Amino acid sequence: MKKKVIIVGAGPGGLSSAMILAHRGFEVTVVEKADRVGGRNSEIKVGDYSFDAGPTFLHQKFTLDEIFAEAGRESSDYLDFVKLDPMARLSWSDGRTIETSSDVEKMASNIAENFPGNEEGYLRFMDDHAAKLRAIYPVLQKPYHKLSSYLRAELIKVIPYIATTKTVVDVLDEYFKDDRLKLAFTFQAKYLGMSPWKCPGLFTILSYTEYKFGIYHVQGGLCQISLAMARVAREEGADIRLSTPIKEVNFDGKKATGVTLENGEVLEADHVVMNADYAHAMVNLMNGQSKEPAEMAGKKFSCSAFMLYLGLDKIYEDEPHHHILFADDYAQNVNDIQSETEVSKDMSIYVRNSSVTDPRVAPEGHSQLYVLVPTINVRHDQDWEATQQEYRDLVIDRIVERTGMKDLREHIVEEKILSPAGWRDDYSIFMGATFNLSHTLDQMLYFRPHNRMKGYDNLYLVGGGTHPGSGLPTIYESGRISSNLLCDAVGKEYSRVDLAPALLDR
Repeated sequence: MKKKVIIVGAGPGGLSSAMILAHRGFEVTVVEKADRVGGRNSEIKVGDYSFDAGPTFLHQKFTLDEIFAEAGRESSDYLDFVKLDPMARLSWSDGRTIETSSDVEKMASNIAENFPGNEEGYLRFMDDHAAKLRAIYPVLQKPYHKLSSYLRAELIKVIPYIATTKTVVDVLDEYFKDDRLKLAFTFQAKYLGMSPWKCPGLFTILSYTEYKFGIYHVQGGLCQISLAMARVAREEGADIRLSTPIKEVNFDGKKATGVTLENGEVLEADHVVMNADYAHAMVNLMNGQSKEPAEMAGKKFSCSAFMLYLGLDKIYEDEPHHHILFADDYAQNVNDIQSETEVSKDMSIYVRNSSVTDPRVAPEGHSQLYVLVPTINVRHDQDWEATQQEYRDLVIDRIVERTGMKDLREHIVEEKILSPAGWRDDYSIFMGATFNLSHTLDQMLYFRPHNRMKGYDNLYLVGGGTHPGSGLPTIYESGRISSNLLCDAVGKEYSRVDLAPALLDR
């Protein structure tokens, strides 16, 4: 008889697990409280315009390819990928801009033109980080639910990269002289919701991965990835139930026996995979074994994001697909965010103008803009309801000032605002911390919530709140790691797909 697995949440981690476990012969049921799959990787419809709720580009695409291969599929059969070059435009308040590229020669040339004398440092950075990623990548593919995991040979090799007090900025100081250019290799720390002045130096591999392998758009939006994963899971026999919130996980001692739905229905299972926001789940869904909010708040959490989803009745053809506008004083902007109390008026802004690449996200002749402003989480109860319209106007002012979209206000025909409070209330994200638990050294590897949850026999975690961490590729990997642990526990054999070595050795 097939073993029954219930997966709570149809976000990227839960869908990865659903694909893999259904393909390996488990009876999989996914319960999702929303009316659509994807979680933070779902679609938001505003009028006739389609937006990604969260992630807007895919890096480390080979990890997604591996997840599809684990289910016997090719990702390209389900998704239309577009590799972007240039990847993004970066702009500073002094008028300096640079187009980033995964073509090494082109990027070196762009640096030489805009930041003369720094191109040699870029080439060294790329050479050095090739070896660094080869060492680190295998570590991110393994679980760390046992202290003995630290004795693995591959982990011992990367101790010099992990056991260091150097931050991302400290590492980049070794390669670049111009502080503005360093930001082109540090802003990726925002995927972790952290300051590059505090983020462990290990994570310079994020920018390296982008510059080495490039970034991809998916036609129709990144939300199409979740839709494709759900399609594969269903093809493999998984039952995905939307608009089905759970009340709690049921336990017999330390064994999870299933879930109780909000409507009172009980679903029994041999194993439970939790893809709800980690902290929200631990506070609200653990049926007598939950943690107090104050105890959970004692952990370190990422920043949040203030979002604008704008539908326009024109297309800004001369504006880039991705544009990052750095704050006038970026360090102070980051300090404000890290304080968790100060909403910075001198904000950095990310704008995605994907309609220049993708005709599917807006009506013909129209476009949509996705605007993200990193900001504080709601630990200290910032009153966003009272201030969000004023803040929205400040953000629009800066976009008009710093881009070619001078008449932007005249062309907004649809609009949605999502504040940090909205992330908390509408998406059940603890403290509205959109990038989950921070990735400090004391919240990584064994010290991060385990893929097989500590203290339980058959409860598994997937998503950004467990190992390897936040960001789409690592969330996909969490789904695979947890699925493999589950299979190991029941003696289910499987063949692991690993496309990375051939790419990392190039």
